[in-house]
Amino acid sequence: MSQNLEKLRNLLAELFQFDQADLDFGIYRIMNAKRAEITRFLEKDLLPEVRNALSAYEEENRAVLQEELKKAEEQARALGFGDPTQAPKVKEVQARYNAGFDIEAAENDVYSHLYNFFRRYYSEGDFISQRRYKEGVYAIPYEGEEVKLYWANYDQYYIKTGEYFRDYTFKLPSGKRVHFKLVEADTEKDNNRAPAGNERRFILGRGDRETGGQADVCEEINGELVIYFRYVPDPQKRKQAELNMEAVERIRSLITKSPSLQAVWSPLIEKPQPEKKEEDSDRTLLEKHLTDYTARNTFDYFIHKDLGGFLRRELDFYIKNEVMHLDDIESESAPRVEQYLAKIKAIRRIAHKIIDFLAQIENFQKKLWLKKKFVVETHYCVTLDRVPEELYPEIAANDAQREEWVRLYGDIGTGGEGDKATKRQGDTGTLFSEDDGLITLSPGLRVSKSCMIDTRHFSEDFKLRLLASFDDLDEQCDG
Repeated sequence: MSQNLEKLRNLLAELFQFDQADLDFGIYRIMNAKRAEITRFLEKDLLPEVRNALSAYEEENRAVLQEELKKAEEQARALGFGDPTQAPKVKEVQARYNAGFDIEAAENDVYSHLYNFFRRYYSEGDFISQRRYKEGVYAIPYEGEEVKLYWANYDQYYIKTGEYFRDYTFKLPSGKRVHFKLVEADTEKDNNRAPAGNERRFILGRGDRETGGQADVCEEINGELVIYFRYVPDPQKRKQAELNMEAVERIRSLITKSPSLQAVWSPLIEKPQPEKKEEDSDRTLLEKHLTDYTARNTFDYFIHKDLGGFLRRELDFYIKNEVMHLDDIESESAPRVEQYLAKIKAIRRIAHKIIDFLAQIENFQKKLWLKKKFVVETHYCVTLDRVPEELYPEIAANDAQREEWVRLYGDIGTGGEGDKATKRQGDTGTLFSEDDGLITLSPGLRVSKSCMIDTRHFSEDFKLRLLASFDDLDEQCDG
């Protein structure tokens, strides 16, 4: 296998994130579904595709040269050459025919160009809209505007996942549950990335010096194992993979040293994950789920709005500037134009297949990102001055609503007409005065008309009757 082919395959494996084949959440489930198809293309179809594209040119080129040689010999005989093979024109055509077309060199050239092209636009897991004129020179799309604002991620959506912290739960084959619980998290402020060397990591344990020992790392609560983590900067600046392995070894040590834990939780550290790749068959359930958990919360990435269109446009731009050199075409020592065209066809054919794979995955992510969110539950907050009087008795009888008023506004007035409005607990003044307007919900309950009711405390029937009392609900909603 040529070095350029190996470099290209390694790059494509990185592009398609084969190193994340063990993740089984989100977009990785979709990528895993197509992984077999992509792997077959990289390992079995890529080399034949390039060779077939170039072989077609070789056969066509030899046929053209044979025809050209035949015509040259006829012309030599017409000019009086007894031996046409001695004619200069015949010798030149014969030499080109004998030299043939170096398919292996052309293949390496194609692989090299494919590698250089995709390497340009791929950085840290994302395709960046770095429009290139040539290596090291950028070309900003400009259509004559007086002012053109452009930035590196102009055509992309930015998806920040680092703040979606959630506890993680999975089951052992026995049905026992294991929880990864986050007890401390320090996130980036103002949507800024952490400085280099100060990145936050998932670190095992609560970090409680007083607790220490096993209780600092994990506990068995109600028959379920809870393992504690913190998400903080690591003073030792270790990689997350290294911290994961240290966590696995620490938990393994605690379980093996405790007979009570080992009796129940040994499958967590001993049973290999059967779906894992053969070269990593020793991976346990703990390693598998810990990798999922830490990756789920630490991937920030971009989604391109039109990755397929962008890469196809850039590919044509690349070919014009990096493959098809007009000065060489006019040079006598340069390869023939047909050879250029053969390489260009091979590059475009293979690149378009790779782009199609990438675009399918990117477009699926885009659909997920743009998909309208489902509304699972809706409630309304309404001031009392907008509520029909016939609903007052139900409001006055709702203990949950009254408790919320006490929590928000203080002690509610429950006396007669002379009562002032509700007071906050500990306040000397009133939160509302008579000037605010008091509403009598019941003989013993008078509150300000500005008090808010929350429909989550009431039945669905009450909410529907309340909403039906508004002529134009959308117009009156101001929150």
